[in-house]
Amino acid sequence: MKHGKSWLPAHILAWAYAALLLVPLYYLLVSSFKTNDQIFSNAFSLPSSLSPRNFTSSFGDADLGLAILNSGVVTAGSLVLTVALALPAAFALARATGRLGAVIEGVFSLGFLIPTFAALFPTFLLAAATGLFHTQVFMVLFLPATAMPLSVVILVQFMRTIPPEMEEAARIDGASTFAVLRHVYTPMCLPGIATILLMNFLTFWNEYLYSLVIIGPDPARRTVQVALPTLKSITGTDYGVLTAGTVLTLVPVWVVYTVLQKRMQQALVAGAVKM
Repeated sequence: MKHGKSWLPAHILAWAYAALLLVPLYYLLVSSFKTNDQIFSNAFSLPSSLSPRNFTSSFGDADLGLAILNSGVVTAGSLVLTVALALPAAFALARATGRLGAVIEGVFSLGFLIPTFAALFPTFLLAAATGLFHTQVFMVLFLPATAMPLSVVILVQFMRTIPPEMEEAARIDGASTFAVLRHVYTPMCLPGIATILLMNFLTFWNEYLYSLVIIGPDPARRTVQVALPTLKSITGTDYGVLTAGTVLTLVPVWVVYTVLQKRMQQALVAGAVKM
């Protein structure tokens, strides 16, 4: 390679960073097949067997199957609502040329300054006032509100890269505003949509504080992040079962990340070919 030597330090740093990420993942995977004695005696050794005992125990002890389903429902509903609200909002802001549009965009950006825990008590009061306390419905309505600032800002930047001639051509063909958003802006913003879906999925799936307070610890409604700590015990925690449960909660994250990453790459390549 022409710049082989100059790129060598960058390659070394990249591989070192990858190793730092793989070490805890490897520890988590091998520990999920071990007993406590095996984990504490030799943490990084390979397991003596690949028995699924820890995984079945975590499913039974914490009802992780139902908790994963509950998290899936809350996360999917929140993602759909986030995209449904963020797309038209970003579309309007991207096309706005006056001062009012800049002010509204600035208001969305101010959402980054609000700490998550600062809104806990008002959110609790709102859930109680609406009669949706200890329900998943309130979380589906609340989580998109927390994701709107970042989602709108990202989509606005993507939409501003779309040439105005694309919309003008659609208008000449008789397209309405909704048709322009649906058939022009949305397909060309697929990389941005995939980005906010991936980022918000990780946030919604891993959300713990509001899920614990609003939905509560009821096994019939709790999410996976609330159910997972129930595998810990003051008298004696089975860390093999705990790590097995953690691995199970990471599987949906890996699946969604793989799918959205491929979609994002396909959309980027398709956009590059068209241009």
